[in-house]
Amino acid sequence: MSGAPSIPPMGIIAFQGRPGAYSDLACRQAFPGWTTLPCETFADAIAAVHDGRADLGMLACENSLAGRVPDIHALLPQAGLNIVGEHFQRVEHCLLGVPGSTVAQARRVHTHPVAMGQIRGVIEALNLTPVVEFDTAGAAELVARWNNPEDVAVASALAAELNGLVVLRHNVEDAAHNTTRFYITSRDAIRPPAGQKGTVTTVLFRVRNTAGALYKVLGGFATNGVNMTRLESYMLDGSFAATQFLLDVEGHPEDEPLGRALAELAFFSETSAILGVYPGSPFREDAASGR
Repeated sequence: MSGAPSIPPMGIIAFQGRPGAYSDLACRQAFPGWTTLPCETFADAIAAVHDGRADLGMLACENSLAGRVPDIHALLPQAGLNIVGEHFQRVEHCLLGVPGSTVAQARRVHTHPVAMGQIRGVIEALNLTPVVEFDTAGAAELVARWNNPEDVAVASALAAELNGLVVLRHNVEDAAHNTTRFYITSRDAIRPPAGQKGTVTTVLFRVRNTAGALYKVLGGFATNGVNMTRLESYMLDGSFAATQFLLDVEGHPEDEPLGRALAELAFFSETSAILGVYPGSPFREDAASGR
């Protein structure tokens, strides 16, 4: 459509974390040449996009090992942003030390608590003392500042580059399939055309507190042959009676099968909203085919 919003060729993209975090790496890989804007919290990253300080936001939403990122479920519905894409980032943990240091000198390993749980093998093999830090890139900054060969960090190779550290070992994670999925967000809704293969739609809805409500809401996807790729539930305002759901499905709302399914969802839901309609990542097809 002429004049329809589109992602600019260059711009600023906000993320949560320190420079060199995996979110920073995701921004650089998805949007080469863009300026990355580190933010202390997810709320700060969302605000940067909402206020116009950034054109896009790269927001982690789930990890293949750690599961969902709870902050996003709470913040995104009220953010006033649109999901315009997704990115899957392979998490490749590296053991980082100061220049001239060796693995044999390492005594303490510093990283984010989630990352710490993903490197049990190397901790045991090297008899390292784990020290939890606020994030992976922040751990790299600390190790660089201390300049002590006994302290090492687990973070990305980008964090090593930005902090003047060396990679002592690559891929120290226990599981090779460690991958984080990100929502790419924008102030404007940027949708692919109807009928385009590989389109993903993200929907937020709240069911009525009645027997069979969720069954009726989801039944429309089955009867219309719509594939559901993600369904997350969480409580609202500490209430056990109000449950909200985040749903990813294949298809475009203007395509007839998904359009009918969404009409049924709206009818049986207390509230519903589309958070984004966007091209699915090629990672989905690669993962399905085992590549």
